Amino acid sequence: MAILESSPAAAAVTCCGLATTPVTSADAERLAPLFKALGDPVRLRMASMIAAAPELCVCEIAPEFDLSSATISHHLKTLREAGLVDSERRGTYVYYWIRPEALAALSALLSVS
Repeated sequence: MAILESSPAAAAVTCCGLATTPVTSADAERLAPLFKALGDPVRLRMASMIAAAPELCVCEIAPEFDLSSATISHHLKTLREAGLVDSERRGTYVYYWIRPEALAALSALLSVS
C-alpha cells in the first residue's frame, strides 16, 4: 500500500490547518484532486463505505447504487486516480481500501487546531 510519488496524496499538508495558515500553492495543487473526487455525491458515498471497512469488494459496493457497472467502475477509477483508495484484483473481483495518508492529508488541512 505504498503511496506513489505522483499521487495527489503523496505529501501531506506542509503546515497547519486551513483555519490557521494559508494553503501553499504546492499543497493546493496536491490536494485539490482529492476534494474534486469527493465532490461527487456517489464518490463521496463510495469513499465513506470503503473507509468504514478494512477493505470492500466491488460486489459489496455496486448493489448500493442504482448505476451501471461501467459507471461504478468510472467512479472507483476516479477515487483511485485521486489517491483516495487503492485496489487489488483477486480472481474476478476487485477489493478496495482507503489510503490512510490521503485521509490524513485532508484532515490536516481541515483541522481547526
